[in-house]
Amino acid sequence: MTPAGPLVSFVIPVLDDARRLMHCLESIRRNSDPAVLCELVVVDNGSRDGSADVARRYGATVLDSPGQRVGQLRNRGAREARGGILAFVDADHEIGPGWIAAVAEVLEDPTIGAVGALCTAPPAGTWVQRAYDSLRARHPGSGDVEWLGAGNLAVRRNAFEQVGGFDTDLETCEDVDLCFRLRAAGRRIVSDARLHNVHFGDPPTLRRLFVGELWRGRDNLRVSLRGPFSLRGIPSILIPLVDFGCLVLVAGGALSFHRGGLLLAAAAASVVTGLAGLRTVTMMANSGNRGPLALARAFAVACVYDLGRALALVARHRHHRALPR
Repeated sequence: MTPAGPLVSFVIPVLDDARRLMHCLESIRRNSDPAVLCELVVVDNGSRDGSADVARRYGATVLDSPGQRVGQLRNRGAREARGGILAFVDADHEIGPGWIAAVAEVLEDPTIGAVGALCTAPPAGTWVQRAYDSLRARHPGSGDVEWLGAGNLAVRRNAFEQVGGFDTDLETCEDVDLCFRLRAAGRRIVSDARLHNVHFGDPPTLRRLFVGELWRGRDNLRVSLRGPFSLRGIPSILIPLVDFGCLVLVAGGALSFHRGGLLLAAAAASVVTGLAGLRTVTMMANSGNRGPLALARAFAVACVYDLGRALALVARHRHHRALPR
């Protein structure tokens, strides 16, 4: 008997991530709902580790798209997909029980353009991953939000096509930009806690965190300045700019070898640490953790995160999976 519900097309970009792709596809298989049809579209960015073979074993349509940006990969997958709902889930993510049914239910409302939820850190993750997870301010239950990440996002096809899909000129923050344009087109973005999703690609070390934010932050300012502007978005614009300016003053003051220069460097450094301290307070509130060790770890992650985001304004670092092998 043919299900009466919608067709949900999972669009999954991948690059040399066969093992985690297998777990991702397995989580989708376990999630199958008799009332909803699903299809799998895996867009391979030139993998050499057998990722495409893994996808085919799970019955996915595999599209070969080497050397493209993630927005291009997702757009190509969306063009080839047949579903009225486009479920964007990355290869290093796993979805939880009831994900598909919740997506189908929420997107019955035609005013909603997209639904998703902030992902969670791996259950057995490192202390860096656990602290990094507290950067995410999750919404209990269901409610409207300004944007959600594309590693755990389902979009109505007609809304996706209305705004022209992902902006392929963007290297990063293409998901934030998509959500902004959906909202500008009159569509709601809804966070629903039932769309539980674990991100196994969270940075496991401070070094990986720093390198990751050098890449992730490169288009942050560009997208944030496009608007629409909100109070929530102001820190995303101001903090990297202030931090970068202070880092310049720290470097200049330290090199001056004059008392005035050193005092200026110290003042600038105190601003940077103060902003990281404010972020740490928010992280501690999000995590519910207490104690000096948790505080120290949160502060270390906040400092590295802010430093990476600030230097991303001038650095041009590539994603670690796109580096020459």
